[in-house]
Amino acid sequence: MDDEVRSESGEGSDAGADDETPSLRYRFRHDMEGPVMWLREMLSSVAIVLLLGLLLFGVSGVWPPMVAVESGSMEPNMQVGDLVFVTEPGRFAPDAADNGVGVVTHEAGRASEYRTFGDYGSVVIYQPPGRRASPIIHRAMFHVEAGENWYDRADDRFHGADNCAELRNCPAPRSGFITLGDDNAEYDQANGLAEPVASEWILGVARARVPYLGYTRLITTGEAEVSDLVGTAVASGASDPNAESTCVLKTDGRRLSRTATEAERAGCPDLRTAGPLAGSRTTSATTPTVAA
Repeated sequence: MDDEVRSESGEGSDAGADDETPSLRYRFRHDMEGPVMWLREMLSSVAIVLLLGLLLFGVSGVWPPMVAVESGSMEPNMQVGDLVFVTEPGRFAPDAADNGVGVVTHEAGRASEYRTFGDYGSVVIYQPPGRRASPIIHRAMFHVEAGENWYDRADDRFHGADNCAELRNCPAPRSGFITLGDDNAEYDQANGLAEPVASEWILGVARARVPYLGYTRLITTGEAEVSDLVGTAVASGASDPNAESTCVLKTDGRRLSRTATEAERAGCPDLRTAGPLAGSRTTSATTPTVAA
């Protein structure tokens, strides 16, 4: 009789153990389906992104350490939807930089063979005082001093003036960099986008780019749609890699081929004095998205 009772009690204990509900901690670690699993995966992804962001911030010295290119003023060397890694001015400055912000101008880069993003010199992200729009991401061409007549130093392909008096921001109203979008027809200072870029306006220097990843930011902020990403990917896959200097007027009124030699080789008309098409936008880049 005692054995029977003992046996029945043991069976009851096992049944009770089977009916115990796993703890939330156990489920969080082991569930392979259901809401707890989704919560775990979401929190893990957020933690990884934050860790990566902190790591990049430690390397770059600026926040955010990456910006998304919003338009095409830097084509073909930067494309809409690129995610660009940025470092603070002066960090990782190359030997060719002869200033305190670590910027190598196109002029100095040509002399030292220093190139970034397909051309000589550094690409900088800058924000003029009072500018409400996104910061601008353009190439530093050369540096001028306050009061300098920089007309003779300027490449006449990127302005339409006959002398300093006709060239906007000449003489230079301040010391700073003359800047240019790789796909733009005029210097930023010649078209009135900005005065010579002072060192304190520079938010960072572009170092590397990852195609398409910037669309994540552009889509979430409403600057682009999913169809834009699909169209870009399809066009990129169908394009001829040897047709980079074809004669094309894009929506911002600029041609892909910048130099007169390239234009002649591609059979393009000389568009050096042609203005933008109606409705064109100024190309720039913002932090965390670079607008154009």
